Order: sequence, then C-alpha cells, then structure tokens
Amino acid sequence: MASVSPQAATTTGRDAVIIFGAGVRPDGSPSPTLARRVEAAWRWGEARGVPPVYLPSGGVGRHGPAEAEVMARLLRDAGVPAERILPEPVARDTLDTVLICRSMLRARRHRGGVRAATSAYHLPRCLLLLRLAGLPARAVPPPAGPASRRWKLRWYWRLREVPAIGWDALLLVLRRPRWDRKRRTAMRGVRSP
Repeated sequence: MASVSPQAATTTGRDAVIIFGAGVRPDGSPSPTLARRVEAAWRWGEARGVPPVYLPSGGVGRHGPAEAEVMARLLRDAGVPAERILPEPVARDTLDTVLICRSMLRARRHRGGVRAATSAYHLPRCLLLLRLAGLPARAVPPPAGPASRRWKLRWYWRLREVPAIGWDALLLVLRRPRWDRKRRTAMRGVRSP
C-alpha cells in the first residue's frame, strides 16, 4: 500500500482532525475500535463546509501495518482525497501522538482549528494533552455505542485512563520549559536586524 506524502496534505484554512490510533488485527485489518474512530472523524469532517485535513496517528503495535496507514486507507476508501490525509505512522502512544502531531501542524504553520477523534473513554486525556501542548483542541463527537461489548474490557480501559491522564500530563508539562526556551530563542532571531 502506498503511503501518502506528508507534503501532500495542506492545512491552510482547514480544521485538522487528529485521529488517535487503536489496534490493528493480525491480518492487517482495523479493529472495530479503530474503524469506529475513523468513521466518527469522517462523518463529522465531511459534513463541514470546508472539509478538514485528517491526521491519522499510530505506529505499528502488536500487528502491522502502522495504525495510521490502516486509517489512511479507510479514509481513502471513504472518498477522502489523498491531499487531505497526513498520516503520522510512528507514535507509540497517546502522548507521542500529541507531540508528533503538534510538530507536524507547527511545521505547516497550521492556522485552522484542531479536533480530536477517539473513543469517549479516551477523549478527556487527548483533549487535555493537546491543550497542554498549546493546541486549542475540541472534540469530534465520539463513536456511538460502547468501545467493546465486553464490560470488563470497557471498565479496564476507563480505569486505565485515571493514572494515564496524570502521568501523561506531568510528562508533557515537564517538557514545556524546553519549548519556551526554543520559542524565545527563535523570537530573538526574528527581531534581530
């Protein structure tokens, strides 16, 4: 499967929808959770007056290919033009996704809104991390229905978020002084004759 060039997607004047990854099955097909996240992002995005650019995110988990590549394929199959898909195929977790997508959007001087597309149980952490990273993100309505039919699995995912929110937020806040130093240094260079 051909990868979409990172330079192909434009973010000018469009919202950017970051789709957070989920598992890929051993045969390379999307897990139901992954497919529902993509569908929710696509339904929301394509109903907009100006359709967004999509940033499907996630590296190779237990099974390949990368979650981002599987999501990009689903978006193309749904009719989204390749120039509006900007895959991020290396993130290993939610915090990686936030940091890498932040860098990708800043490198493209993104000026539109930022949206997070994920499951309901995962959405609070994603929004918090995106906002702490300086992206004023809002939510795409999450997929309807439970993330799993198995109640034990649903509760595991929900309970796992409790320590993950605090841990990821702490790690992100500890990185901010470096960002501030880089920004001040860059601004000095812009102001200098």
